[in-house]
Amino acid sequence: MTGQFTVVPADAPEPDHLHAVFALDNGHELRFRDQRRFGSAEFFADRAAVESEMNAELGPEPFNIDADYFRAAVSGTGRNLKAVLLDQTVVAGVGNIYADEACFRAKLHPGRPGNKLTAGECDALREAVEAVLTRAIESRGSTIRDYVGGSGLRGGFQNEFAVYGRTGEPCPTCAAAVVCARYAGRASHFCPRCQAPEGQKPATGKKKRTTRGK
Repeated sequence: MTGQFTVVPADAPEPDHLHAVFALDNGHELRFRDQRRFGSAEFFADRAAVESEMNAELGPEPFNIDADYFRAAVSGTGRNLKAVLLDQTVVAGVGNIYADEACFRAKLHPGRPGNKLTAGECDALREAVEAVLTRAIESRGSTIRDYVGGSGLRGGFQNEFAVYGRTGEPCPTCAAAVVCARYAGRASHFCPRCQAPEGQKPATGKKKRTTRGK
């Protein structure tokens, strides 16, 4: 996905692909650029109307998620973890990048069916989602192509990816080559050793090399 919100002085040059401008009281403007025109805008009378609409269509924010809610949402479906994490009615705000990184952090294969997870694995995934997104926000997001934050600065979390976009590169934990496969219709990156499928034990550290004496 592309598109950016930026806050700039009202007299700043207008960039290409500018589709919406909101004048602010301090002489600045909130501008929305959308190169691929995937975005849309809706107007609401007040904050209560916005919250009502969001609560009806979106799941909870990925911070301080109720543990029982998350366990039920994940273990109550046979869909794979990638599909569950990308479902905005389950948890709002988790995209493809962060779903991959969260699964890696929790040492869970993105193709695992949700109803095959233990309560402990559900908790690990919930904690991983929050940790990954917290760190991404601290780093101003992830700039893969042209993303910038509200201040116009590029993100920095792309420099910390463990698996996303690193097909064939060594896993930072065990050095196995990162694999890419499609789950929920999206390219999904994972370590085949650390995120072993159900029934196989995940790796606990970097693989050691052995040499044979002559």
